Amino acid sequence: MALLGVLVPSVPSGAIWPFHGRDYPSPRSDLAGAAASLLSRAIRFDTVNPPGDEAPLAHFLVDVMRAEGIEAHVVETPRRGSQVGRAAAFGRVRGRGTARPVILLSHLDVVPAERDGWAVDPFAGLVAGGYVMGRGALDAKGVAIAHLLTLAELARRQTPLPRDVILLATPDEETGGRFGAGWLVREHPELLHDAEFLLTEGGGILVGERDEPDVWGVGVLEKTPCWTRLVARGTAGHASTADGRGAVPHLLSALERVRRMPSRLRVVPQVAETFAALAPVADPRDRAGFLDLPTALAQDDAFRRRFLADGARAALVRDTVTITVLRAGSHTNVVPEEASADLDVRLLPGERCDAFLGALRQAIEDPDIRIDPLLGFQPKASPANTRLFRAIEKTAAELDPGSLVVPRVIAGFTDAHWFRDRGIVSYGFVPRWLPPSETRGVHGPNERISIDNLARGVHAMVRILELLDTPPPPAAER
Repeated sequence: MALLGVLVPSVPSGAIWPFHGRDYPSPRSDLAGAAASLLSRAIRFDTVNPPGDEAPLAHFLVDVMRAEGIEAHVVETPRRGSQVGRAAAFGRVRGRGTARPVILLSHLDVVPAERDGWAVDPFAGLVAGGYVMGRGALDAKGVAIAHLLTLAELARRQTPLPRDVILLATPDEETGGRFGAGWLVREHPELLHDAEFLLTEGGGILVGERDEPDVWGVGVLEKTPCWTRLVARGTAGHASTADGRGAVPHLLSALERVRRMPSRLRVVPQVAETFAALAPVADPRDRAGFLDLPTALAQDDAFRRRFLADGARAALVRDTVTITVLRAGSHTNVVPEEASADLDVRLLPGERCDAFLGALRQAIEDPDIRIDPLLGFQPKASPANTRLFRAIEKTAAELDPGSLVVPRVIAGFTDAHWFRDRGIVSYGFVPRWLPPSETRGVHGPNERISIDNLARGVHAMVRILELLDTPPPPAAER
């Protein structure tokens, strides 16, 4: 399709964008224009991970923050054996110091994008038709730009907030965060300044269809990742005389056993709470089931079929195992000696990766298949009865009357768990109004975000921070 918009050259790997003062619209007079321009530029930095190479983008964000009067610096992070530059961006707007800081967390790396599946170049940062398009528009360069402009708005104010607001934009989230947020939390805890709260990706505002209200979903808990690699070895040789003992047939047999592994249904308390909160906007047939999800899934066959037909819902009540990466030979006529498969395993909260790996070994029943754990951690939940959650509720009531605010469990994972482990109340929430058609752009083709959403998100985030420490009204006024 033909799109009219703005295109400029991408930033080569390892290059630093030349920054000549403020060469973008002023956020004070044109917030939407500034957001679109900065996000377009951010997308054009090649930060596909691996290898990442996030340092040039971190330098660019720090330069912009300094131009906006924000205290900021670059934090170099481990290169993980690669020659590319890796770094995080840190920014802070100081408050009055009467409350502990709040962190706005995003990440600079992105997943790959196959050009053939896109209507436009995924790394060109096209601005057209009221949207910014490209890999990272949603996940999560758009989040970083919204956080930056939130700090810019706060930095212009003469009266500071009670608490510092800290921006952290880190590398390496897409491959687990061990060399990004995890490393920062471990090696530089001083950057957290004893923060009380954190907001990051993992939740947002689902736009209601027809007469349904918008739903503000606030992530309080994540499933447990247990990424795993299966490695099979076999007899190498010429394909024309293969005897069936090759690595590939060996691996395929193991994967078929993996596909047949049973997955029981289980409803954790946070998931039950989420669907109970959603009951008023559910299909009338399902409202009673949403109010008591464990009982309905166990006893109502029709409800269970409807509920599990939605993959996003089904993933919240059972463990999932997805085969994502296959590796084997490089020549059609050569039987490879080794073949491997990566499994994206997501376990319900409370399940342990080591227990799953034991069940996996029993299911495969093949000592010649090696099972290598790749990534795993045990997530913690953040409570919903906090000042920050109430500030989100008050902002929703003010900016989006009639909307619902619900705590939610997400099927994926973010860097929030590194901070929850340090006792920081961490929520997955970015205030942007997205219909389902746009959320499918995350890790998919034609990722985009509306320019209006970027500006509205900044206003909403500022309002959340303003209301965070607003005292409740006297009892007589409630």
